[in-house]
Amino acid sequence: MVKETENKTLVKKAPTKVETKAKVAEKPVAKVENVAKPVKVEKKITPKPEVKETKKAPVEKKTVKPEAEAKTIPTKEDTPKPAQKAEPTKLAFNFKLFDKWDQQIVVADAGLRRYITLTPKLVPFSQGRNVKKQFWKSENHIVERLILKLMVTGHKGKKHYHTSGHHTGKYSVISKQVQKAFEIIETKTKKNPLEVFIRALENASPYEGVTTIEYGGVRYPKAVDLSPQRRIDLALRWICQGSYHAKAGRGKKIGIAESLAKQLMLCAAKDQAANAVQKSFETERSAIASR
Repeated sequence: MVKETENKTLVKKAPTKVETKAKVAEKPVAKVENVAKPVKVEKKITPKPEVKETKKAPVEKKTVKPEAEAKTIPTKEDTPKPAQKAEPTKLAFNFKLFDKWDQQIVVADAGLRRYITLTPKLVPFSQGRNVKKQFWKSENHIVERLILKLMVTGHKGKKHYHTSGHHTGKYSVISKQVQKAFEIIETKTKKNPLEVFIRALENASPYEGVTTIEYGGVRYPKAVDLSPQRRIDLALRWICQGSYHAKAGRGKKIGIAESLAKQLMLCAAKDQAANAVQKSFETERSAIASR
């Protein structure tokens, strides 16, 4: 028993390097079979549904006849735009004529627009400060020109039915008569009397006149276009003469204010009962005949 224990308690010697190398060489290398390999995940690609191509029927081009083209409805781009109306110039100040009537009025006739002055003034009176200036009439207020023409209307033709010196007087007296005529127009028409006066000027001013041309001692009438300043002069003359002629008849007891208001309203309506409209029609008719 002692021997067995002794044998068991024997210390085992550590193996040398040579022995360890030999043992390692003797041991067979174990094949690793159960190593987990990386699994490739294959993406399932769902096939797209096949679209069957349908053959479209060929489109037939319609030939448009010229008659059909003429009947085509015009689009918004083809329709001409309406002409824009002229608007009055807005000023920082706006005096009312005689402190009653607005003076921002549009002149419809484009040819007369530059020669009808409507600068805002309380009393249209320039005291003749522009007399020495050429074409001074066009810069004066149009109501002032009416007052001056009522003071000196001129004679009618060669008969001197009303001479020019007969109607002279004070400026203040005639201006009060014009103001009274404007009040009559306002009560009867319910409109701005200055606008009625402008429309009367436009209707009473002729576009053409007649002049004489001499060839070899023989005179021929020839139609000519009238300048805007000449058109306004003639219209003012005929309106003032017509108002005085209507007042001067026998048995007529009306003043110049009532007669002037009547003439302005008839001219604004383009009625041939007005002297100015009748004279304008006659001059244009004679101009057409002598073309």
